[in-house]
Amino acid sequence: MIERPAVPGGQGRWSRPRAATGPGDNGGMGRRLSPRDLNRATLARQLLLERAAVPVVEAVHRVMAVQAQEPPSPYVALWNRVAGFDPADLDAAFAAGTVLKASLMRITLHAVTAADYPALRAAMLPALRGSRLADQRYVSTRLSVAEVEALAEEVLAFAAEPRTNAEIEGLLAERLGGPPERGVWWTLRIFTPLVLAPTGGPWTFGPRPAYVAAPTPEPAAGPPPDHDAALAFLVRRYLAGFGPASLADIAQFTRHKRTAVGAALAAMDGLDTVEGPDGAELVDVPDAPLPPGDTPVPPRLMAMWDSALLAYADRSRIIPAEYRPLIVRVNGDVLPTLLVDGFVAGVWRPVEGGIEAGAFHPLPDDAWAGLAAEADGLHALIAGRGPAYTRYHHWWRELPVVDTRLLRSGRR
Repeated sequence: MIERPAVPGGQGRWSRPRAATGPGDNGGMGRRLSPRDLNRATLARQLLLERAAVPVVEAVHRVMAVQAQEPPSPYVALWNRVAGFDPADLDAAFAAGTVLKASLMRITLHAVTAADYPALRAAMLPALRGSRLADQRYVSTRLSVAEVEALAEEVLAFAAEPRTNAEIEGLLAERLGGPPERGVWWTLRIFTPLVLAPTGGPWTFGPRPAYVAAPTPEPAAGPPPDHDAALAFLVRRYLAGFGPASLADIAQFTRHKRTAVGAALAAMDGLDTVEGPDGAELVDVPDAPLPPGDTPVPPRLMAMWDSALLAYADRSRIIPAEYRPLIVRVNGDVLPTLLVDGFVAGVWRPVEGGIEAGAFHPLPDDAWAGLAAEADGLHALIAGRGPAYTRYHHWWRELPVVDTRLLRSGRR
C-alpha cells in the first residue's frame, strides 16, 4: 500500500530549520552541505545509492515521477532503482492504470502513480495551459480560449476509450467544419486531462500514441484539491524525491514562476532548511535522507532524460558543468549517461552484442568493472524487449570521449 502524503494546506512559515551541526551561527539554517552531500541526498531519494526491494508502483511514488518521453526510459530508470526489476511488472502497472503516463512536470511526459496524478495535474494545470495558450501555434488557430475549452470537453468525452491522433483530429475536423490547423490538437492534448493509453509493443507505448481520459478518482479520495493545495502537494512531493532544493530548482522542475513557488513555500508548515555549498538557503522535508558526501555510490547506466539529472536549475549536483552541453543537446535531447561516483562521467548506447560506453575522462579499473557488471543486466533488459534509443546514435560521433569500451558479460 502506498502511503500518500496528505495534501498540505493552511498558513505557516517557509521553514523550520534543523539544528546546526558545526560551530558558529549560520543564520538559523541547518547544516551546511557540500556539493557531494547534495549529490548523495539526491541519489538516496532517487533509489540510486542502493536498489530498493519494492514493487514498481511504490518505486514510482518514492522517486515522485519517472521521465517517460522515450518509451524505454521508465523501464531503464526503474531497472536502475528496483532490486530484481521485472519489466512485466511495469507493463502490468500501465495496463491496470496504477501508473499513468501523461504530460506533467517540465511540460513533458512522466510516469506517475494514479494516486498522485490528480493533485499533480491540478498543480501543473496553469503551466500546461500557459505553455500552449501563449504559443504562436495556438494563436495561429484564431480560436478563443472559450472555444478551445469547449473542444477540450468534447475530446475528453470522445476519449472515454483510447483514441489515436487521427481519430481525434477527425473529431476536430467534424466540429470545426474542415481539417483543423495542427495547432488545435497540439494545444488540446497538453492541458486536457488525457493520459497515454498502452498500445502494446515491447515498451508498452509504441511510436503511434493513443490517448484516453484520465481515470476519475475514487470517491473516497475526496474532491480534487484547489490549485494552492495542489501546488503545495507538488512541492512537498518534489522535495521528498529530489530535495533539498532551492526555490529556483523547484520552479525549474515545475515550470511555475518563482513568485508562485515562493508563495507556496511561505504557506507550508513543517519544512526544514539547510545551507547549500554556496551559502544559499535550501528547503527540505523533515527526516529525509541526507547521507554524508563520502557515502559509496555504485555505478549506474542512466536512462535518457532521467529526472535525477534534470530536476534542478543547478544541475551540477550530478552533471559536471563542463559535461552539461555534451549530454543535454541543443535540441533538448538528453543522452543516456554513465554515473560514476555519483556524477555523470560519459555516455552509453545499446549496440549489437552489448552496451557501448564512452567516458569523458579516464576511469579507474574498478569503475569499468562496475559498469561492465551493470551493462550485463541492462543488455539483458534491452535484448529481451527490443530496440532502444537507436535513433539517437548520431550524437555519438560528436562527443569528446577519451575511452570507449564494449561492455558485456564481464568483458571490457
